Amino acid sequence: MTNTFRETGVRIRNRRDEDLDVCVGLLRAVHEQAGYPINWPEDPRGWLTPASRLGCWVAESDGRVAGHVVLTAVGDRAEVERLFVDPAVTRKGIGRRLLDHCVTTAAELGRELSLEVVDNRGAAVHLYRRAGWTETTRTPIDWGGEQATELIRFSPPVST
Repeated sequence: MTNTFRETGVRIRNRRDEDLDVCVGLLRAVHEQAGYPINWPEDPRGWLTPASRLGCWVAESDGRVAGHVVLTAVGDRAEVERLFVDPAVTRKGIGRRLLDHCVTTAAELGRELSLEVVDNRGAAVHLYRRAGWTETTRTPIDWGGEQATELIRFSPPVST
């Protein structure tokens, strides 16, 4: 599926330690504007660097960090986590590029891939569906307050 909004000048690269402050700033903007994450982490730098990570990447657009994603190990599987894009540059295909990078990386690692998102993430759910991901389950949650009541699990598109 071709994304007509795809940003041509976007580069996905390994996240470096010096990127963390910028990433925390972007995460704060996303939290304030879109409610992600629902609960602000006590240690945002640590939250962006989970111990189970298989890799952390940023998307650069016009020479600046514009998005972030982490791929974590869950047993012998992989999970997409901490995916967000600078609110100033949404709808340019940056989130899709980060998501596609995780699909490719998980395949290279030989790991089955999935992701979870709370039910209040309309834009995120829309991105995953547009990218061909399939909803597999919904689980009630009690930590979302009035903002979210379910956790939705998605599986990636089937490769041909």
